[in-house]
Amino acid sequence: MIKYKVDILEELKKAGYTTYRIRREKLIAESTMQRLRAGGTGIRLDSLDVICRILQCQPGDLVEWVPEEKEEHDSI
Repeated sequence: MIKYKVDILEELKKAGYTTYRIRREKLIAESTMQRLRAGGTGIRLDSLDVICRILQCQPGDLVEWVPEEKEEHDSI
């Protein structure tokens, strides 16, 4: 399962990008902002690209893969 290592919206805010500024500059879709608020990881790669560009980081600085306790390898 993919999980966030950091609160992305908080990191964006520290970098000077409030949700208002992000919406005004149309950097990230509102639906993506809602997913980030809810902790959902289903964001598009182009949104992740924008976030990484703003924060000057790699995707691995933001997210990590954590094995679930009971994975079903045979169903993949």
